[in-house]
This record gives sequence, C-alpha cells and structure tokens, in this order.
Amino acid sequence: MDAVAPAVVHLQVKGSAEASGRRRTGVPRQGSGSGIVVVPDGLILTNSHVVQGAGAIEVTTGEGQTFAARVIGDDPGTDLALVRTDQEASLPAARLGESRGLRVGQLVIAIGNPLGFECTVTAGVVSALGRSLRSRTGRLIDDVIQTDAALNPGNSGGPLVTSRGEVVGINTAVVMGAQGICFAVT
Repeated sequence: MDAVAPAVVHLQVKGSAEASGRRRTGVPRQGSGSGIVVVPDGLILTNSHVVQGAGAIEVTTGEGQTFAARVIGDDPGTDLALVRTDQEASLPAARLGESRGLRVGQLVIAIGNPLGFECTVTAGVVSALGRSLRSRTGRLIDDVIQTDAALNPGNSGGPLVTSRGEVVGINTAVVMGAQGICFAVT
C-alpha cells in the first residue's frame, strides 16, 4: 500500500448557490470525499456525487499540501468524475489495474478519508462481481464490484486496490442497514 497511499487525496467541496442550492441558513452546501491521483500533474479520479454542484474544490494530499481544483469531467451516469488541480503539481500517482482479473474471495483494500480520518485503510474480499447499481441519475451501472471492505462517509471516490497495489475500482456506495455490503465502480 506504500505505492498507493501517497496518491490518495482528500477533497473538500463547497457547492455553488446556483448548482446546489442553499440550505435554510443561506450557506452553500458542503461535502467531502476522497480521490486518487492518476496522473502526476494533478489529475484526480473521484466519484461524481462527491463533486456534484461544486463551486470550489480544495484538494489536500497526505503530506498536507493543499491545492485549489476544478471538475474537468463528470459522468453522473457512471458516478465517476475527473478533477484537476489549478496549480502546477508533481504528485505521486497510483497505478491503474484491470478489474477483469478479479476473483470472488480475492483480497482488496479500500483507502480513503472516512469521517475526516485521512488515509484510512480497510481490507476485505471481493464478495461478488458483475453487480448492477443505480446511479443518482437512474442509469444502471453494470460490472460493479461488491466488497466487504468497510466504507464510511468520506470514503467515496477513494480507490479499491489489489494486494499488488493496483487500483481496480472507485469506492462509491454502501448499503445502509446492511453490514459489509459495499460497492466500487470500475
């Protein structure tokens, strides 16, 4: 995990009044999640629902570096988004792997920033492959990985990683009320 953990970032998102609406307090909505640097110049893969309606995004690395960032690609139908830092960066990037080679029972690791605890690692197994999951837009996302690696709020957008340190999915959802049913999009 030494090769992947430095590439995991925390995303703090502030919504624009136009895109996300305002709460009763008049304050724009806020949220946070995780992301994974996939290109050293500051290209980050995360979930669409993490950055949806973003007016401002702040990226914080595990070393404490902070960058302003913006959404450059967003696909709510697959719950994936690309974010790029606004400043020039030279960040550690993770190696992307092939999810097609996964097997039920294989060890996987989820890395993220659940509940604000940076770079938290949980392990589990691939519980099922080829699951389908409804996106927020209602589109059916196919070939989703089901795992029992613990996910909590803030893990969204973080990587699901093999024991070889290859990113094979992006953690996206937990079945509330169930114990240990979590999903990652590929």
